Amino acid sequence: MRKVLVLGSTGSIGTQALDVIRLHPDMFEAVGVACGSSVDAVEKQVREFKPTYAAVYDETAASDLKVRLADTDVVVLSGMDGILEMIRISGADLVVNGIVGMIGIRPMLVAIEEGIDVALANKETCVTAGHIIIPMAKAKGVQILPVDSEHSAIFQCLQGKADSRISRLILTASGGPFYEWSEDQLNEVTVEKALAHPNWLMGPKVTIDSASMVNKGLEVMEAAWLFDMSPDNIEVLIQRESTIHSAVEYEDSSIIAQMGPSDMRIPIQYAMTYPNHMASPAPKMDLTKLMQLRFGQPRNDVFRGLPLAYDALRSGGSMPTVYNASNEW
Repeated sequence: MRKVLVLGSTGSIGTQALDVIRLHPDMFEAVGVACGSSVDAVEKQVREFKPTYAAVYDETAASDLKVRLADTDVVVLSGMDGILEMIRISGADLVVNGIVGMIGIRPMLVAIEEGIDVALANKETCVTAGHIIIPMAKAKGVQILPVDSEHSAIFQCLQGKADSRISRLILTASGGPFYEWSEDQLNEVTVEKALAHPNWLMGPKVTIDSASMVNKGLEVMEAAWLFDMSPDNIEVLIQRESTIHSAVEYEDSSIIAQMGPSDMRIPIQYAMTYPNHMASPAPKMDLTKLMQLRFGQPRNDVFRGLPLAYDALRSGGSMPTVYNASNEW
């Protein structure tokens, strides 16, 4: 039985991680959940999964939750200190880091300090602190298991290929809702249209970032740290259907790609069950209905966020953090 902490439990990644736990109750136990301020949602999670701990970043919301859960034995913690304390005392052997933004760095550091493996969905951690996180995880023998669909795809394509020479990583992108829009049409962009991703169901921030291709820029920087690759060996390729989630090209010119439904529960679950593939809550893909796979180049002249990410990565130093902070601001 694997003991799991789900950070960001009321968000898109967190709720889907709990879907996986719900599907495999013989494999996983949710020993703790953490959220920002969504008291109604986290109360329901606590009553269903019965974790030992619940942490809420907003202290007023934490006080409310403590009153609501007075009839239970759950320990309610508050603030960032409460989240960090939960990681230290929970006895977990896996942390799902589904927190959005740079605020996810401190929980990541504590998990590594405690020797706990991390299923990482918080890309900002690698973007802004990869130079700290990756060496620290190696020194502690901690596995960082990627949750983003693209990084999970690359991770899967690398399995059993330890002695192979990699030519390049191919990060695929759907292009978002505006890829085929003219510049005149882009003047008519609204929040509602940007949130209407054609393929993926994700949280609002990631969905907006995907529409601008900034999210793909963050993923390039994350891939550089996770897989120890130069930006010159990381290519972004538009794959409109989001069927091929990413690929690895080896020096013999062979390309190994990972494909599947556009369902985040697949990469989340693989990070949680690695190295095993288990039954998934995601639907099966019917290849007979796959009529085409469309590929294209990113429109870097229009969506400037992606080339700026490459510039920041090549510059190094604080520039990736500046890029990320500009996006979070």
